Amino acid sequence: MSIRGGALAHMMERLMSNPVDRLSSADCMYLAMQRASVPNQFGAILLLEPTDGFNLPGLMRTLGERISAIPRMRQRAMKAPWGCGRPVWIDDATFAVERHLRLLECPSPGDESALLSVAAGLLARRLPVDRPLWSATVVTGLTKGRVALVLVAQHALADGIGGLAVLYALADGAAPGTCRTFPLAPPSTSRLAADAMLTRVRLLTRAMSPIRSALESTGSRSHSRIGQAASCSLSKPTGGERRLAITRTNTADILAAAHRHDATVNDVLLSAIGGALGRYLGECGEHADTVVVGIPVGMRQAATVGDIGNRTMQIRVAIPTAGEPALRLRRVKHAMRVSKRSAPGPISAASASVVVRAMLAVGIYQWYMRRQRYLHCVVTNVHGPDRRLTLCGAPVTDIVPLAVGGGGNVVVTFAALSYAGTLVVTVIADPDPLPDLAEITVPLAGELRTLFTM
Repeated sequence: MSIRGGALAHMMERLMSNPVDRLSSADCMYLAMQRASVPNQFGAILLLEPTDGFNLPGLMRTLGERISAIPRMRQRAMKAPWGCGRPVWIDDATFAVERHLRLLECPSPGDESALLSVAAGLLARRLPVDRPLWSATVVTGLTKGRVALVLVAQHALADGIGGLAVLYALADGAAPGTCRTFPLAPPSTSRLAADAMLTRVRLLTRAMSPIRSALESTGSRSHSRIGQAASCSLSKPTGGERRLAITRTNTADILAAAHRHDATVNDVLLSAIGGALGRYLGECGEHADTVVVGIPVGMRQAATVGDIGNRTMQIRVAIPTAGEPALRLRRVKHAMRVSKRSAPGPISAASASVVVRAMLAVGIYQWYMRRQRYLHCVVTNVHGPDRRLTLCGAPVTDIVPLAVGGGGNVVVTFAALSYAGTLVVTVIADPDPLPDLAEITVPLAGELRTLFTM
């Protein structure tokens, strides 16, 4: 081997052993969507029951220390120079936890409705992209002396599984974070260029062998045969305001119903949502045999605080809105299995990211989203902690999931999370086209009760 060839091989070996921390294609898409009318953000409300010795200064101090020990929470996205590949995660040299962590008093009467109103405002508030993409708000003034922690993050920062890793790191008893030099200097332009070249070589190598991977989306999409989302009251132009309402159910009940019908918890939840939306449309004087639902699916079972980034893909499922509950559940089971088999692979997912970013760049994304016929709503479901957590010695009595994003004409989103024996389903909607969220939550609770007794 020549000296020049040996030097090149050595450089490639160094790059492979210490790669640049780049945003994934999905991360880039979510980051670009931050410019949309509704930011693509998610989070949770943690309700704390203060005990003897609990105090707010101690809570704020502990939260600041634990959050600062998570590397990604002190990083921001940096655009790479032209020709040097996707943006990279770099340490934010100006990071100060006080810019992200704050104290807020809940308006009177401080009940659950008032807390949900506060959380809705925090969720819909756009996180600035020139700093780490998260916020944490401690809410006081709640009834019975309780305190809430409202966490919000941008989807480029983490997915639901990554969010759970952050939650576990904040809770009492978590392993201490790994200390490292901060801030690390951002990678040089030459290193970014070399890393981008290595990435392109890898992509070319992959593309030349399994041709079928390039055709995976087109070959599989025909199996699901999901048409356009029918025009109805679930597809109206939305603004930037959101409201929240929740329904709770016993996790054991939904698990038992799923086991009786050889289904998953997600199948039961989707079947109930389909029935609830069918009832809502009926009240509006409308009918749709099915509603088309977008469902983020995690590509991993667990995450660590060192790798909380987004590892999801979205599948599209048409779920029935009418008929006998048992028959609806069987149809949902079948639809979910078909959609998972025909889910887009990494190549088509990356292509979708490029298309979305291009639409945002030329200013037609919002125009398209306000007219899209791709889906009616989005449903996320995350299996949370089975045991009760504590934070600064205070038991976390409740965790309410939050999610919002995209804007356009998707009126309602459902976010579900199980915690310590309770499944909480949060309904997030634009109050202009859907002013009374009880029109969804009441039939949803009824549909779940029906499924539990089958």
